[in-house]
Amino acid sequence: MTNLLERIKNTVMADLHEVLDKKEQKNPISLLNQYLRESENETKKVAGLIERQYMLKEEFLKEWKQADYLADKRKKQAEVAKLANEPALHEMAIEEEAQYREQADKLRLAYEQAANQLEELERKHREMKLRLKDMNIKRLELMGRENVIKVNEKIHHVLDDSIMGKAASRFDETERYMEHLEARINTGYEKSMFDARIGQLEKKLKSQEISVNE
Repeated sequence: MTNLLERIKNTVMADLHEVLDKKEQKNPISLLNQYLRESENETKKVAGLIERQYMLKEEFLKEWKQADYLADKRKKQAEVAKLANEPALHEMAIEEEAQYREQADKLRLAYEQAANQLEELERKHREMKLRLKDMNIKRLELMGRENVIKVNEKIHHVLDDSIMGKAASRFDETERYMEHLEARINTGYEKSMFDARIGQLEKKLKSQEISVNE
């Protein structure tokens, strides 16, 4: 059952990655942004590990100083036991002093190694942050170039392709329609004026005929 669920999960994830890959191929800036996000996350993780290394170095220093202190303490106690003629206590103090000296030497080496490693990690971390900053600047440059390309494409589409051409054609059609409409209105107005004038003339002639007949 577990194997089946794992295979289903892997299949789904593979399909998802394929879809994402296809989408990213259409927009490489999105892929670049993903890489930068991953780099930022890794840089933050490194910062956490460096902080841990610093704490370890301080712990080594603390243990080293403690072992040194105890070694010095056992050395003085051995001298006291010797002066007091207590050979058993003297021998025990000498043995423990040697053990603490050995521990102190190991802790000193561990501290020095941790300090050197911390210095190297901090150097690499600074380099990571500088590279990340440089990548972000380049990303902005690419985004600017991408934006210019998109704007130019829009301008080209508007000016040279179809939008302006269609608009100009529509203007021409509208202008022809308005001219036709004006011509019809003018023709109708002229006809109306002509009929009105003829009517007036007819009335005038009829009036003159009546006057003559009388």
